[in-house]
Amino acid sequence: MKLQRMNRRALTLGALAVSGALALTACGSDDNGGTTTGTSSSSANASSIKCDNAKGQLLADGSSAQKNAIDAWVKAFSQACGVQINYKGGGSGAGVTSFNQGQLAFAGSDSALKPEEVTASKQVCSGGQGIDLPMVGGPIALGYNVPGVDNLVLDAPTLAKIFDSKITKWNDAAIKKLNPSATLPDLKIQAFHRSDESGTTDNFTKYLIATTPDNWKYSGGKAWQGKGGQSAAGSAGVAAGVKQTSGAIGYFELSYVGDGVKAVSINTGAAAPVAPSTESATKDIAAAQVVGTGSDLTLKLDYKTKAEGAYPITLVTYEIVCDKGNKAATLPATKAFLTYIASEDGQKLLSTIDYAPIPDAIITKVRSTIAGLS
Repeated sequence: MKLQRMNRRALTLGALAVSGALALTACGSDDNGGTTTGTSSSSANASSIKCDNAKGQLLADGSSAQKNAIDAWVKAFSQACGVQINYKGGGSGAGVTSFNQGQLAFAGSDSALKPEEVTASKQVCSGGQGIDLPMVGGPIALGYNVPGVDNLVLDAPTLAKIFDSKITKWNDAAIKKLNPSATLPDLKIQAFHRSDESGTTDNFTKYLIATTPDNWKYSGGKAWQGKGGQSAAGSAGVAAGVKQTSGAIGYFELSYVGDGVKAVSINTGAAAPVAPSTESATKDIAAAQVVGTGSDLTLKLDYKTKAEGAYPITLVTYEIVCDKGNKAATLPATKAFLTYIASEDGQKLLSTIDYAPIPDAIITKVRSTIAGLS
């Protein structure tokens, strides 16, 4: 089963690499920027994509957590509609900042807009404001690289102490207690965190704050606050650091696990530790509550879940767009792309690349909101 999953991931990432190459080629050619509204037989679900007069180019930036999902979506949409989409994936903080400076058609963020960010968005969204549309779900995996340890269980207090440099060796008594049958080496822990402002950091630390406040006494947010450790930019950078460093552990999306990096199972207090998967993340996200007002669909996640099979460290990536006052030049393409990724086919694609689709009750509201964008 594990070998099959690794083979599937290898094929998926290979396809995404081709997608990236195609996107770069398109960006360098004036021949690909037309107003094509046909479909492509090379895209499995291109026939379901409605281009609706989409044309030109879209510039977007933000969450690196959803980068692999966006790459796959862009490949299908661009083939169907001939629209060039450049999604940088520079981190949630960068995306929100650039959106509120009027530089982007939409942004991706793993944290909903703060009140002051909503206020700032009103300067860009003429007659409206920025809103959060939940589009991509998934677990935040704790990936590790410890020789000889294939199955590792940790809990919230232990994780907090590891990432705050209070537990520094892999054979620490707290880790041994959670893994009595494992042979844990006398090896220094190298904890990697994000160097850029990140919604993944925000969600991971929200989990620590909610579940073990005595061991994680920081205020939280997109900027890392723990003591010590090593930093890297983007989820890809953290994953690469873990892969290249013996004794390393870091946090990133499930799609970055593999090729020498294993994932921690979390002791939540349920009967059995829970491993990160699309299924275990969906079980947690399904219990989320919509707490946004008006067109905003911000969700409140349950980080303290003890439900059997529910993975507690999840995130939802929001696409941030103006509810009103979007730029006329990019609105048709923006609506068409968002409509596709929120569609049944767009959401189905997520589970094939280790992301979790948004539950039906929520994504139905997202589709209705997108239809009303102006």
